[in-house]
Amino acid sequence: MRSIRSLYLAGPQPWLPDPARHMGLQRALCDAAGLIALLPDEGGLLAQEPSEIVARQIYAARMAAMRQADAGVIDLTPWRGPSADPGAAFEAGVLSGLVKPVFAYMNITVDDDADLATRLSGYVGVEIGEDGEAYDQDGCRIEDFGLPETLMLWAEARRLFIVVTDDPLRDLTGLQLCLEAIRQYAG
Repeated sequence: MRSIRSLYLAGPQPWLPDPARHMGLQRALCDAAGLIALLPDEGGLLAQEPSEIVARQIYAARMAAMRQADAGVIDLTPWRGPSADPGAAFEAGVLSGLVKPVFAYMNITVDDDADLATRLSGYVGVEIGEDGEAYDQDGCRIEDFGLPETLMLWAEARRLFIVVTDDPLRDLTGLQLCLEAIRQYAG
């Protein structure tokens, strides 16, 4: 039996217009599942005047929380582009390096967006080369394994849930699915 009592939650939530409300909902779902949510910015560092010192404090606090967590849930919803929040991607990598199980979800508005190459083509354009491969406007090959995110993020997640929703930044169905998967994983 694998013991999981605390979860590090990563994603773009601290940057949403209503972060306290959203993270409160995340915490309530984790509490109901009998898990402790370790959320970014627990100490209110984002409310301070931005500076390099504050940025380093945020980094240190998040690293400490990831070390403390038993597992992680990563929100890989495309954010400010075709891919996940780069901070959340970094945090998934750190959790992996700490040998913590990672579960993930991705909220999208249409089924076609469940494919990374399709999302990329909408942002960077695609040209099919003579070899039949897809390339961007700079001639760089587009990763196309038919996956919802880069192979490294996809492969790290023990489970990656795709949720089609009208509110991709706030829908918590994916978190609920991850909590159920964690219960089964730890059971």
